[in-house]
Amino acid sequence: MTEYVLVAGAWLGAWAWDDVVPELRAAGQGAHAVTLSGVADKQGVPAGQKTHVQDIVDEVERLGLRDVVLVGHSYSGIPVGQAAERIGDRLKRVVFVDSNVPADGESFVSRWWQGPAALEAVIAANDGYWPPLTAPECEGQGLDDAQVARIVGGATPHPGASLSEPAVVSRPPGELPATYIKCLLDGPEPTDDVAELLRGENWRLREMDTGHWPMFSRPGELARILLEEARG
Repeated sequence: MTEYVLVAGAWLGAWAWDDVVPELRAAGQGAHAVTLSGVADKQGVPAGQKTHVQDIVDEVERLGLRDVVLVGHSYSGIPVGQAAERIGDRLKRVVFVDSNVPADGESFVSRWWQGPAALEAVIAANDGYWPPLTAPECEGQGLDDAQVARIVGGATPHPGASLSEPAVVSRPPGELPATYIKCLLDGPEPTDDVAELLRGENWRLREMDTGHWPMFSRPGELARILLEEARG
């Protein structure tokens, strides 16, 4: 049995996978959604990015999981990619869902598409947190009004320290058995760093004709892809 460990991106907790987990379990697989420290029901817990790596590793070890597929969405690709190194032979595959990928010495902030200063200013202006999404920021992502309301209503401020703390990567990410899921409404092409990794023999590309939050907009399709990728 494959054991899926699912980690949502910034602002979101384990609840973000509520429509995906039942699909995986109905297929006879294990599914475990993780809430990272500092968000959702863990608000108020101090959290840097290393804390988030440990959150993921602790879940795998606490449950004694093997044949693990780690799934990281958006920001969470950074701690998930590092956790993949840490869990050793427990790992079966990593799936990055429209996500960032870790690079040694780089942080989420340092690779922010508008430049680090832009995101640093937002975090500084909000007491060290990245304020949660608003409905207009979800437009054009294949979401209906109810799905937008779920995301916006459940989102909580994200601890800025986890975004600014650099990744520590000892194993080149290209050596990981990995799948990258590109959500086309959020941009038709992977970022340059991901494109480079996809040229290697260990990485595969899947595409979804939806936006950045497929666990809300296309949960059944996302679950199907996750099941297919675990089979090799």
